[in-house]
Amino acid sequence: MWGTEWPRFEVMKQDTPRSPVQMVGSVHAADPEHALLVARHVFVRRPAAYVLFVAPAEAFFHVSQEGLKDLKPTRREGGSEEPYWVFAKRSHRRSMVYGDLVGRFLAQGPEDAIAQALLQTQGVAFWAVPERLVVGTEPKEEVVESWFAPAKEKTYRLQSYYGLITAKGVEVNRDA
Repeated sequence: MWGTEWPRFEVMKQDTPRSPVQMVGSVHAADPEHALLVARHVFVRRPAAYVLFVAPAEAFFHVSQEGLKDLKPTRREGGSEEPYWVFAKRSHRRSMVYGDLVGRFLAQGPEDAIAQALLQTQGVAFWAVPERLVVGTEPKEEVVESWFAPAKEKTYRLQSYYGLITAKGVEVNRDA
């Protein structure tokens, strides 16, 4: 921790019981419970969330597509295993989501967990975090209803939806 800055926590969100758990960003907070509260304010506005999770950012092991070729799983005979959550970004396309949960893997280390995830899916980036460090809300607890209920029916649009006004005042539609 530098000076007075709180530690950073990665935020994972599941919008509905059938949707994937997704990495959506990070918040700075004093502890995991505080991080959940801050995450609710930042990431659960118009769309309600089914469940939120947070984990210390420093606990995540990250590897990009370039680093996958040098990935060396740490499998030791008789070594202890623990569950890891592994997330994958599957394309270079820009998105408001970092990655989707690939699954939960019993592994001896984050490299081993990612190697197991690679047997199920391909991606351009992977993150692994020990499950013991993930803290979450209970499903349908306090995050189900948005605090912005009046805006519930409002359509959310990315900035690319709106036309671009050029210097000559002619509107350009990017979708055309």
